[in-house]
Amino acid sequence: MSDTQRPVSGFINVNKAQGVSSAREVAIIKRLTNLSCGHLGTLDPMASGVLPVAVGNATRLFEYFLTKRKRYVAEFTFGIDTDTLDTTGEIVKSGGKVPRQEEIEAALPYLTGELMQVPPNYSAKSVNGVRGYKLAREGKQFSLPPKKVSVGEFKLLCRVSERVFRFEIECGGGTYIRSLGRDLAALMGTYAAMNALCRTMSGDFKIENSVETRLLTRDNIFGSLIPADSVLPYPAITLSAGEEKLYLNGVPVNCGLADGQYSVYRSDGSFYGVGLSDGKTLKSRLKLC
Repeated sequence: MSDTQRPVSGFINVNKAQGVSSAREVAIIKRLTNLSCGHLGTLDPMASGVLPVAVGNATRLFEYFLTKRKRYVAEFTFGIDTDTLDTTGEIVKSGGKVPRQEEIEAALPYLTGELMQVPPNYSAKSVNGVRGYKLAREGKQFSLPPKKVSVGEFKLLCRVSERVFRFEIECGGGTYIRSLGRDLAALMGTYAAMNALCRTMSGDFKIENSVETRLLTRDNIFGSLIPADSVLPYPAITLSAGEEKLYLNGVPVNCGLADGQYSVYRSDGSFYGVGLSDGKTLKSRLKLC
């Protein structure tokens, strides 16, 4: 496929390697495609798994994925507390009790549903315009306000070792898994630090369909590009030739569609972008192709 024939908008469903930054994975995609790129939700370097990377005009879709549900497999080491809430940080408490499996299973229901969660100090949350992780690294004392999060499932999978347990978590965007470990331990009168994390799902992107960047080249990367319209959750509308001429020039067209957003296709069937209906007319909200 020549460069002029290659699609210029879509997603690479990256399986991020442990020990590297999300920014590094995005930089690889950008170098291989020579297109603007950005990820839809960062993963810490210690974490691995699903990292959807938007390519080309698909980077304009960030806001459309803010509410996507996510799924993780996490491991927590009980009996220790660290300044980062994971095992990459410095231990600030040790010697806490290791709960029994029955205690854990009894506590988990208290951490599902709509919760008010305090983010970790080592996070991108800001205090007076300064990122929490920057203040924490400088040794500043501060506290972050709780925020509402949604946890649909928090399930114990197995005991990995004497102090380590593995869990599966399904949650909404903005949920901190490290904070869930902290709060779970606190319910049982102890503390915990996250020692492993793998994101297995982010919206429609799943780990079984992901690809490691080490396997990508300039010659094969476009074969892994997922079309933007295939992951948008909106009904489809195809414009007639007459409607298309108006619509592409910014003129709303009569539609009679229900209020909401739509995946809009040109009269030849090719995807154009996202449209917004007010119940009477359809206007262009976002051009993608």
